[in-house]
Amino acid sequence: MAAVKRSNQPDFVLLGIIGLLLTAGILILASVSAPYSHQKFGNTYYFLNHQIIYGLIPGLIFGFLAFKARMSLIKKWAPFLLLGNLFLLAMVFVPRIGLQIEGATRWIAIGPVSFQPSEILKLTFVLYLAAWLANRTPGQNALKSRGAERSFGQTLLSFFVIMGLIAITLISQPDISTFGLICLVALSMYFTNNTPVSHSVLMVFLGMASLFVLTKLAPYRTNRLLVFFNPEIDPMGIGYQLKQSLIAVGSGGATGVGLGMGIQKLGFLPQPIADSIFAVFSEETGFAGSLFLISLFLLFLWRGLKITKETEDRFQKLTALGIVSWITIQAFINIGAMIGILPLTGIPLPFISYGGSALVTTLIGAGILLNISKNS
Repeated sequence: MAAVKRSNQPDFVLLGIIGLLLTAGILILASVSAPYSHQKFGNTYYFLNHQIIYGLIPGLIFGFLAFKARMSLIKKWAPFLLLGNLFLLAMVFVPRIGLQIEGATRWIAIGPVSFQPSEILKLTFVLYLAAWLANRTPGQNALKSRGAERSFGQTLLSFFVIMGLIAITLISQPDISTFGLICLVALSMYFTNNTPVSHSVLMVFLGMASLFVLTKLAPYRTNRLLVFFNPEIDPMGIGYQLKQSLIAVGSGGATGVGLGMGIQKLGFLPQPIADSIFAVFSEETGFAGSLFLISLFLLFLWRGLKITKETEDRFQKLTALGIVSWITIQAFINIGAMIGILPLTGIPLPFISYGGSALVTTLIGAGILLNISKNS
């Protein structure tokens, strides 16, 4: 008697982790944004409503569509998605379309709607690189075949050309934090795709050299490194954000001061609803809440790597690895910067920080990851 074939199911543990991260994000944003929202707009829930309407709801819709889409179709469209994204990155410099905030030109404004193309780039780049590496790099059985070394060399050269185009668009905005994140994600995908270790060593060396040059070109980047190596330097100037962040984290104690009771969000800590939201979260929920949130990201990493390991298709395997690397690396860079173990950056905390573009893109990435888990 023939066995009944069961329909493939997504990873429900990963789905639950994503749900908990979204819930934590909405709760802490409601607390953190209330004073500033009331002061600026006379509406306590302005930023929360904006996040739900322009971030959470469209993110869930597009994430569900990504979950239901055929991975072969996503692979086919990956080059066009990246090309369109590069076009949008160029559009930020067009007058009356591009929007400049605090000296950075990273947004496109169309009527009442604005979005950040560099956030979308994190996903489209992962999809393109996964499709490109899956098609160009020899598989494990071909590593010792004739012509494999030449193929690797051509792949590395092409890889540098792609990264060069990405670098030009992001450095011009400037958005060095996003460029650095993309480099780390690209390195993880390239290194795990049966490529020579010497290529990864070369990429690390070039990345460090580029970081040194970019740091020298902009004084504020040098200041961030100075604060990282000496947190006590200029506490009312270049070291102010880190000082206030550490005060917020330390004030939380074991269990926190309670949701809505934090002090640092009341004009003391810069960017409390965006880059610095983890510090406020730590103040209001304490060590227990911080440990819970970090554990969720670690669980996300574990389930994502499990999906990557169990997926046989090379494109899907690389895509899963890229999405997991992007979200978890970004999360721990943000958290590390807030507690002083990494230099300050301008990237948000995934699922948690305020920002519609970031939340929509992250949820689409999560939908694709759940899609891949059906085939694991």
